[in-house]
Amino acid sequence: MTVGDILRSAISNTFRSKVRTALTVVAIFIGAFTLTLTSAIGAGVSDYIDKQVGAIGGDNLMTVSPTAEAAAEEDGPKEYDPNGAATQGNFTLLSDADIETIRATDGIDKVEPAAMLAPDFIQYDGGAKFELTTNPMVGLADADLAAGRQLSDGTGALEVLIPSSYVEAMGFADADAALEQPVTIAVTDYAGVQHTVEAVIAGVQNDSLFGDGAGFNADLRAELDALQRSGIPAGVSTGYVTSVAYLDADTDEEQLAAIKTDLEEQGYTALTVADQIGAIQTVINGIIGVLNAFAVIALIAAGFGIVNTLLMSVQERTREIGLMKAMGMGGGKIFALFSFEAIFIGFLGSALGAGIAVGLGSVISSVLSDTVLSALPGLHIMLFTPASVATIIGVVMLIAFLAGTLPARRAAKQNPIDALRYE
Repeated sequence: MTVGDILRSAISNTFRSKVRTALTVVAIFIGAFTLTLTSAIGAGVSDYIDKQVGAIGGDNLMTVSPTAEAAAEEDGPKEYDPNGAATQGNFTLLSDADIETIRATDGIDKVEPAAMLAPDFIQYDGGAKFELTTNPMVGLADADLAAGRQLSDGTGALEVLIPSSYVEAMGFADADAALEQPVTIAVTDYAGVQHTVEAVIAGVQNDSLFGDGAGFNADLRAELDALQRSGIPAGVSTGYVTSVAYLDADTDEEQLAAIKTDLEEQGYTALTVADQIGAIQTVINGIIGVLNAFAVIALIAAGFGIVNTLLMSVQERTREIGLMKAMGMGGGKIFALFSFEAIFIGFLGSALGAGIAVGLGSVISSVLSDTVLSALPGLHIMLFTPASVATIIGVVMLIAFLAGTLPARRAAKQNPIDALRYE
């Protein structure tokens, strides 16, 4: 028998006992269906987080802040140091000298102080005034845009990115209608005097995990910061809670670790975005891992079903096996015949499970994106890729092959004379 003959015979033999085969396929189907869905959820959430991290610079950016001093071992309050660093609440502030020190660190391309801007409102064409929440990280790297362009620095133009939730409220027909339109932004200085500046809407950004709030280009940030600081009496502590350092484009993991160590020795704490969300990703990966484990357990249980199905098949076809051996068919081909049966059963269950999971999961993901998850544009809770689906099918077929090894070996070792006498 050729390989093609063995394969055709294996497929035909699989359907000799339709009920038994169907029940085994159903067991495999459940495991493959569950594994495909849980893997897709993990891929979807991870892809969304990766996109959001990329939108604010990923590992190419890191926040640098003063290292918090350890609490004194002795009881009692800390003694005041008139020459100590400026503070704001519980935060130690970065001075302009600190910014220059960070900027001079090897491996850092440039540094932007993250000014804590607190604009009063934003207004378009004399219309309603809206409170404007800001995120100092937005505008420092490419944002996830619904329309428009990224912010431009160093041109002298004052540019702003507005959240998509502001578009309709401010009177624009859609996101595209808001582009390049002038808006008024107000800010109050230390003395309580309100100032206004005119800026242009460069783009509309999607609401996201890390990009909520408006984003300003460097020129607008500097303008608002200067206005906000005006009127501050001499002797009042000023500074920045944190800063954003841009790393050289070719920085690798080893160089990144060296930069962090260098900054730590100078009294600063540096964290990349990946460092800050690492705990979140760990929790997500842990949950997905547990769900995948349940799916694998179901597949292992289905593997015992394959063992049972093929052992029964070997017993029922004992005389047939003896006849094949008597006609010159070797043990290797008989082993291959039963192994192909196991693999085919695994393929049927996994292909059906993965296929239905992709179809049903895509519909559910689409519905959730338009309803419950509509506040997070770009999030597809289930992400199916051909490679992941093919991998799952391949893994299930491998499990099926391993499960079929015992029955296949038993069939291959049958004595032809004893087999022909079997009743």
